[in-house]
Amino acid sequence: MLGLPGVLVLLCGLPVLLRTGQVDPRGWMVPALLLVPTAALIRRWLGEGAVWWSGLGTIGVVLSCAFLTAWQVPGLVPNLWFLAVVLAATVAGSMFRGPAKAGTQLRSLNWAPAFAGARQMVALGLALSTLVACWFASEPRIEGLPGKRPQLAVISGLPLFWRENGVKADAPIITVLRQRFDVEPVDSPLALKNGRAKLLLLAQPRAFSMDELVALDAWIGKAGKALILADPELRWPMDLPLGDRRRPPAVTLLGAMVEYWGVKLLPPEAGEKRHFLGDGRVLTVYAASGFDKAEPDCRIGGGGLVAHCMVGKGTATIVADADLIDDRLWLADPARPLEPDRWTADTPQFVAGVLGAKLPDGRRWVRSGDVLVNAVRWAILTGILWAGLGTALFWRRKKPPLGLSSPRPALMKPKNGD
Repeated sequence: MLGLPGVLVLLCGLPVLLRTGQVDPRGWMVPALLLVPTAALIRRWLGEGAVWWSGLGTIGVVLSCAFLTAWQVPGLVPNLWFLAVVLAATVAGSMFRGPAKAGTQLRSLNWAPAFAGARQMVALGLALSTLVACWFASEPRIEGLPGKRPQLAVISGLPLFWRENGVKADAPIITVLRQRFDVEPVDSPLALKNGRAKLLLLAQPRAFSMDELVALDAWIGKAGKALILADPELRWPMDLPLGDRRRPPAVTLLGAMVEYWGVKLLPPEAGEKRHFLGDGRVLTVYAASGFDKAEPDCRIGGGGLVAHCMVGKGTATIVADADLIDDRLWLADPARPLEPDRWTADTPQFVAGVLGAKLPDGRRWVRSGDVLVNAVRWAILTGILWAGLGTALFWRRKKPPLGLSSPRPALMKPKNGD
């Protein structure tokens, strides 16, 4: 019984973790409300001390799983929210009374007094307040910055501003970027010269002429900042037929320009992969490549996926994959791109950060499926050991199960004169 609350809360919170891969103790806040009924039963059978013992065990089980899954200590704010809900649920459960004893038959138990009286009403109100706290604890939506925003030019052959049926619509990554930038689609690098944009997102563009390549190099050299997604094997799923001019290039056409700046693209690796950067952020890539042979003006980072090059007075950050901005690789719910708790990768934060804007960061991620399985095993084992220690402290051998009263011995009638 002492180990059951922790195991239940842990297992009921796993679907939230598996939906996005984010390791956040706030994902276990709603399951932590299971402590209300279990605490009431444990208090009835084992006493007040056992209730708090099981609550501490629940905290240990969940936080140990969170740490072992991400190999990082969970953030302070998510921890405080989770601890507050566990504390409130434990207090609420300990305030409920158990069923009244009425003989030795289970069907005779009267549960009504468990929810009657001022004490029980306070406990019920506390339990409901923890449910409200779960709503307030969720990470806020990304809101647009007031005032003037930096202008961002976007040149891409990908369907970022339209759908395959020809309807104009922003892709989720553009929806997020509009909260920090004044986004403007541009057809050609030749238009950058007369534009006001100092920032550029260049994602798997069509073939450029020599004049356009020269204009691109000149624009970056005059203090421009560019994020370039150059994919040697694009796997962006589209229903358009092969040969349709609306389809983006299947291979990057910027290989010569990238090599001119100082790095060389390597052959791509097959399959989808969660790529961890050096700072703990994760990008989900598909058939991604890497870089080799960096010149003095370039440096390779991000485990070989990203190259940073100085081009004159400007900078060019080159990523060897363009599929990573496909919302199917970084978003669990395409209709809610502005809610960071729906992200499955740090792609929006990475893209905005390279371009000079700040988005919520600090998320912890599941390292791998095997790591998650082992973390759950060790967390449950921790709960079992904690329950075993508590059993030695709180077990009452003579306590009848399920609140049933023990039969009393028959009393002998006194005889006359006794």
